[in-house]
Amino acid sequence: MTFVEIAALLVAVAFAVLVGFLVPVLMQVRKTVAESEQLLVKMNAELPPLVGELRAVSQHVNQLTEQARDGVEHAAVLLHAVGEVGESVQEVHNVVRGSSGTLMTNVASVLAGFKAATQVMRERYRKEGGPHNGG
Repeated sequence: MTFVEIAALLVAVAFAVLVGFLVPVLMQVRKTVAESEQLLVKMNAELPPLVGELRAVSQHVNQLTEQARDGVEHAAVLLHAVGEVGESVQEVHNVVRGSSGTLMTNVASVLAGFKAATQVMRERYRKEGGPHNGG
């Protein structure tokens, strides 16, 4: 065997070893490509309906947000009205409280005047000995 034959034999063995390692790798790559193709087919089938559902959900969320915004505006109006009613009640309370002090003073004054007038009439009645009609 010559040197060229030995070199050719070594090249043939190296090529056989290389093919022996590459065959399983190529088979695995082929399997992976086939699975990737199936995945893409499945995604192409399922993705458009999913995108449609996402759009529908987004529209529903937008509608709910708008309704919530309207509800908050109505609640703000209601709370403002309740605040105004509270202020009105406070004003009426202050007026009644202020008037009641004046009213009580007036009633006390009238009662004091009536008591004084009654006492004067009693003293005159006692001194003069009976009712007097100016005659």
